[in-house]
Amino acid sequence: MKLARLALPFVLAALPALAADPAWVKSVTEWRERAELGLRRDNGWLTLAGRFIMKPGANTFGTGEKNDIVFPKGLGPEQMGTLLVEPGKVTLKLAPGVTMEKDGMPFEERVMSTNLEKRDWVTSGRAAFHIIERDGKYILRLADNESQVRKNFQGRVWYEVNESYKVKAKYVPYSPAKKVSIVNVIDEVSDEPVPGYVEFKLNGKTHRLDAVGDDEGLFFILKDDTAGKSTYGSGRFLYVDKKPAPNATFDLDLNRIYNPPCAFSEFTTCPLPPKQNILKTKIEAGEKYPPRRAG
Repeated sequence: MKLARLALPFVLAALPALAADPAWVKSVTEWRERAELGLRRDNGWLTLAGRFIMKPGANTFGTGEKNDIVFPKGLGPEQMGTLLVEPGKVTLKLAPGVTMEKDGMPFEERVMSTNLEKRDWVTSGRAAFHIIERDGKYILRLADNESQVRKNFQGRVWYEVNESYKVKAKYVPYSPAKKVSIVNVIDEVSDEPVPGYVEFKLNGKTHRLDAVGDDEGLFFILKDDTAGKSTYGSGRFLYVDKKPAPNATFDLDLNRIYNPPCAFSEFTTCPLPPKQNILKTKIEAGEKYPPRRAG
């Protein structure tokens, strides 16, 4: 679908459309290339091999079946060590003779950071893992940097860059700020801050999207009428690097809509769009689905 336009006299309608700004097209293309590299990197979404919720106290891990956390074969010895889960703290202690590395430095015991903003990856050969905290639960996320998913992946797929989807939008902060319940793909619910919304016109209608989260930018979880057809069925993401000035007009580039991690890995728990971000229109821009895969 193209952005609705006012009717033009017949003589003007026959004229060729103006070419898109080459610098802008280049910036979108380069952004997509960076997104591709980020997806393919070590410990990226294509490498994920497991997601394990840990219990309070000691959690043994390794490839042996008697462990509390059983890694796939090939990702380490039978007994690798123990993760001790205490309130506000997770301590990793390796089994005798087992070593792992953090940033290239070997260790035998360490307190694991659970900060999602700075993931604390530890490695052993092709395997790596880090710990995250979600609503008081501690979760081990495992990566296999030689995973078949990573090896077979043939690249993200995008719509052609289309200037009709670089729309004029207005950012309107909520006053006072509010929260919204966000459900993820495994039916977990979290209350997230909503700093405001953007309003824009597309396909002849005015649309609104609530931003979710509270940082220097604007993050949107959205779904449109292409979902389940040419785009990922559960929805897609869009991020604006810097909050626009309140009530000011800015360029909202829908060519930068991208797939959530769940489009690439079964070991992720992506948020779903709130009902107000399910748009009754087609946004044939940004990333398509399914991704190309070998075979």
